[in-house]
Parts: sequence; C-alpha cells; structure tokens
Amino acid sequence: MLWILGKYLFDKMNNLVQIKKLSVGFQSHNKKSNVVKSISFEIPKGKTVALVGESGSGKTVTALSILRLLPYPAAFHNSGEIVYNNFNLLKLKQNEIQKIRGKNISAIFQEPMSSLNPLHTIEKQVNEILMIHSSISYTEATTKTKKLLSQVGLENISERIKAYPHELSGGQRQRVMIAMSIANNPDLLIADEPTTALDVTVQSQILDLIQNIQQQMGMSILFISHDLAVVKKIADYVCIMKDGEIIEKNFTENIFSNPQHSYTKELITSQTKKKIFENYGDNSILQINELKVWYPITKGILRRTIDYVKAIDSLNFNLKTKQTLGIVGESGSGKTSLVLAILKLISSKGNIIFDNQNLNKIGKNKMKNLRKEMQIVFQDPFSSLSPRMTIEQIVSEGLEIHQKKLSKDEKKDKIKKIIKEVGLDYEDIHQRFPHEFSGGQRQRIAIARALVLKPKLLILDEATSALDGLTENIIMDAIHNIAHKKTILMIAHRITTLKECDIIHVFGCFFKGNPVTGTHQFVAAILDSGMNHVASQHVATLLRTDKTQPILAGLLRAV
Repeated sequence: MLWILGKYLFDKMNNLVQIKKLSVGFQSHNKKSNVVKSISFEIPKGKTVALVGESGSGKTVTALSILRLLPYPAAFHNSGEIVYNNFNLLKLKQNEIQKIRGKNISAIFQEPMSSLNPLHTIEKQVNEILMIHSSISYTEATTKTKKLLSQVGLENISERIKAYPHELSGGQRQRVMIAMSIANNPDLLIADEPTTALDVTVQSQILDLIQNIQQQMGMSILFISHDLAVVKKIADYVCIMKDGEIIEKNFTENIFSNPQHSYTKELITSQTKKKIFENYGDNSILQINELKVWYPITKGILRRTIDYVKAIDSLNFNLKTKQTLGIVGESGSGKTSLVLAILKLISSKGNIIFDNQNLNKIGKNKMKNLRKEMQIVFQDPFSSLSPRMTIEQIVSEGLEIHQKKLSKDEKKDKIKKIIKEVGLDYEDIHQRFPHEFSGGQRQRIAIARALVLKPKLLILDEATSALDGLTENIIMDAIHNIAHKKTILMIAHRITTLKECDIIHVFGCFFKGNPVTGTHQFVAAILDSGMNHVASQHVATLLRTDKTQPILAGLLRAV
C-alpha cells in the first residue's frame, strides 16, 4: 500500500517538466531501432529525479531529447511530448530551443573532454556561456567565472582559468563543466554522470554543492547515474530504466526499501557483490624504482622553466605476475601520470622495469614490440575511439599492427569472440560507429580492443567508471575470464571499485616516501564496516599521519 501511495503522490507533484509517452529511435544502414519506448515521468519543481539503469537502457538518450541534442535526422521521435513551461520542446524551432538551452535548461555531461573545446581556454569557454545569455562585458564575465570555478572547488584559479582542457585532470575538467552548467541559474539541471570523473572527496563536495545551489535557487535536477549510493543520497525520486522502458518509479526511500520489480532488486543487489582475483605468482613483472614525473612550469616569451609540478616524486613498488593491483587517490595525485609513464607516453626519470626490460633505457623499436604486451583502457572511451572507424576496424587495429601473419578469417574469429565476451553482439555492432553507442557500450568496445591481443599487463584507468553495477560485474567477469593469467593494474577514485584487487596503493597518501598500502583483506574489512583487530590497527597507524588523515577519511566516508 505504501508503495502504491508513493507512486501516486509522485505522479501528482507540481511539475516543471513532463515527459509524455516519449519514444526515440535511430536509423543506421537502412535499419531503424527504437531505444526509448513510450516512457512517461515528471520532474517536479525544486526536486531531484534520478534515472537509473544499465548502460544502453536509454538514460542519456532521454536527457539529450530534452535539450534536442540528438544527432537528427539519424535520431527521430516516434511519439511523445516533452513539456516545459507549457511548451512542447520537441516542436520548438532551432532558434527557440537555443534560447532555452544553457540558460533555462543546462547539462553536465559524462565525458568532459568531449564537451570542452580543446582550442579555447577555460576562461573563454565559461565566459561564453555567461555572455550568450546576458548583457555583460568580458571583464564582468571573467570575474563571475572565477567565482564559479572557486565555488566548484577548483584550486589556483588565476592559473587554471588560463589553461586549456588538456592541461587539466579529468576531475578538474568535470568541475569546469559543472561551473558552466550552473552559470545562468537554470530551472533544470541535467546531470549525466556528473561525478564519474571525480574522486570520493571531491564527489562529496560537488554533490553537496549541487544540493546547496538547488535549495538556494529552487532548481530541479534530472540526475542520471549507475551509482546507487550517490542516487540514494541526492535523489527525491527514482525512475528505473531497462531496455528503453521505465519499469518502476517511486520515492527514493520506497525504491531502496521496498523494490517491486525483479530487475530493480537485481540492480540494488549488484552494488554489493564482491569478486576476488586470486592466485598471483611470485615473480615481479613490473618494478617501479625512484620514479619521478615532473611537469615544468614556464614563464615569459622564452618559456623559461621557473618551477615544477611534481605529479610523482620518488615512487617505488613491485607488481607481481597474475596480481591485481589497485591504485586509488584523489584527482591530481599522480595516478594517470604513472600510467602514461609506464607506457612511455610521457617522459620520466627513474626505472620502469617491465618483463625484465628497463623501459627508460630502450629504443622506440623495442618499445613498439613491448606495447602489444601492455594494453590500456582509458577513462573516456569516446576520446579513445576513432569516430571514423567501424567497431570491427577499432577492435582489429591491434591485430593489424602486431599480428600481421593472421589470416582474415582468424582475425575475424578473434574479434567475434572478444566482442561476445564483453557482452556485445558482433552482428549488431561490427559495422556501426562509436557515436551510435552509449558511454558504457563504448567502454566495452575499448575493453575488447585491449583484450583481443591477450596482453601480459592490462591497465584499467577508471575503465568501469562509466558502467552501471550490473554491467561492471559483467565486464569484470569477462576481464577475469580472459585475463586470469595476466597482470592487472586498476586505477580508481573510489575504493569500492577496487574490491577485486589483491593489494591497493593509496596515492596522495605517503608513509616514509612510499604510498600507503593495504591488502584485499584490509579493504574488504573497510567495505564490510566490521574491521578486525589487524585492520583497525592499520587504519589507526595511517590516521596518525597528517597527510593521510583527510584522504583516508574521504575514502572511508564513501564506503
């Protein structure tokens, strides 16, 4: 009875936006497919509605429909209305929707690097969104931009405001996007995985910030996420999507305490499922000795180096064969710099010994041969997949470079097998392009491309951050099955992402020059909130160091 009453009250709220029997389809290669199927829900004034579901369920397509940002005419609306202030947004002219987009309705997208212009400074891009919708000067816009960037927790504003997107970390770029989205005090904020690129400490700050702004402005929020812990914290109402349909909607408390649909129950259960990688060897496959990655700070016309940003300073650790090593830390703690140094995509000092070869002392030809043994899956799949290549071409690219002797049929068999193992249908996707897929689906494609070469070292740089709980479990199962004899290095912001790892290093948190390290048992004890005596002593030791305390506290809060 309580569940029915909750649903009734949800439907009767004072609504800002009404989605009425919305259907969305795509046309590709003379084929039409429906991805959103006659969905209806409301976004009440001043409230937060969360759209939750697996990757590919239609969440982002629904959000983009509100803003009219789908790739028309390839995308089309079979039926339905999106009513805002008594106007059907689907019927407005382009110049009319442009006046609403960015002012009355704004968005934070999942992939900030794809949303920011790489040719313009942060100052210019935030100023632009302010000046388009209000009659203020560039100087006035800059003053407001600085306040916005400070509000979202960006440090060193005077320097960052002159930076380009590629000079910022993923978390910093996302904070810029959030600043842009709230710049004009919108009625509706569409937040599509807004905390995906953020570490747990900043994530909490951003969620608190969004909620505070919402209370001050009476702003409504459409929150899209696969992180149910975040949804539970921020949302007033939840709509569960599956295969393009809304299968359940209710107050947040009712959804979590009394889910009605079997899929909802499965989705909630998937968040706590734990899997462990075991049976790693004794031999080290990767040794890091006194590694330094310093980025020069230049000044003047001659670009004279006046100082350095020490992303990594004298780092040491060993990674054993068949071992799954997790690295967790805040944005800017050096996680991605470590990965880039290992792959020799940036310069570094010290020793990086992989498979008994010092990577900092070998030539380009040897490094090229070694790269097939070291594959990486990046955080942002859209940026790492060529928009001009089909999925088959993308997955086969490594085979074309490193396994030229394979016949055409042998390559095709490998591609079909790996695509199936990451949970995709070869016949359905092989001739399509990256833009036709959701963020989670693109990440599966990126993982397939990495695993098809069967590397000795697999690096996952936030590889599952764009995936919902169920899909993440599927992907990690696939990685486990395919790469069980491989070494895995996992990078994450959230300690819960690393529940499979044998050992974890906490970056940004050092003891006697080395990163704080915990075993899988230590992490499991924290996750279960029932630490044994040994784990308790370990935590107590870590908390006695000044630099460690705030970071571990943030990690513990996120559990």
